Amino acid sequence: MIDVAYAQGAGGAGAPGGGFSMLVPLLLMFAVFYFLLIRPQQKKQRRHQDMLKSLRVGDKVMTNGGIVGTIIEGGEQFVKLEIADRVRVDVGRSYIAGKIVVKEGREAEPVTPEGQAAGQRGGGGFLGKLFGK
Repeated sequence: MIDVAYAQGAGGAGAPGGGFSMLVPLLLMFAVFYFLLIRPQQKKQRRHQDMLKSLRVGDKVMTNGGIVGTIIEGGEQFVKLEIADRVRVDVGRSYIAGKIVVKEGREAEPVTPEGQAAGQRGGGGFLGKLFGK
């Protein structure tokens, strides 16, 4: 019984490079998470901030709550939207989901910060390209 205990204890201590080989999978997992989750989210957030900065009086927008209106006054933190005839609301600038583009002969389509109409499907990033969506 003692011989078995010595045999089990001796194999684990003598493994060369054991610390580095355990670190490699963690680094690979972090790289995958960064390129598939963190980096695309940062890009999307940056495009949304750029869209918010480019809002002007007269732009038709949709809020996160689904309210559609036209900007009649713009401030640094809030904008005033006219959502119906003589119905005006103040909305936080960060709660605007996107601009709405009105094309002739069509209904208005909300435009996402990526620049696509909401009904269109994009490439889906890396995974979309990988799987053909």
